Amino acid sequence: MKFYGLEPEVAGSLGKNTQMDTAVHPPRVHKLHYKLDGWLGDDLLESFPCYIITEPLKQKIETLKPSGCRFDNVEISKSDQFAMLYPSKDIPNFFWLRIHGKAGVDDLGVSDDNMLIVSERILNVINKFHLNNCDIAEYQTLYKAAA
Repeated sequence: MKFYGLEPEVAGSLGKNTQMDTAVHPPRVHKLHYKLDGWLGDDLLESFPCYIITEPLKQKIETLKPSGCRFDNVEISKSDQFAMLYPSKDIPNFFWLRIHGKAGVDDLGVSDDNMLIVSERILNVINKFHLNNCDIAEYQTLYKAAA
């Protein structure tokens, strides 16, 4: 099976209500608050070390019964900058995509250099959604280049 590295849109940052252990790397997040600064509409977003996805994408991924992830709630807020740039923009329901799989083995994992790695079957689902600001490359190519 092929695997792919994804670098999703970074549309914001971890908000003040995020609870995490920064004594480890990457930080271990217990509660996620994602503060939107600007959002170009992608269904998959990132703010190190977390990923969030829209509800429709979550529902499609769940139908695959994927290995290496689970979903959790996320608190979403808008920064002052976001409110100024997009005063009437509707924000969909987002969910925290919690990754616990092994990169290149499970359907979803995080590589040693903190890149989201997904199986081809997950990528096939994700590609049916809005992902215009996400860089995608075959994982083996990335892995060999880093070695």
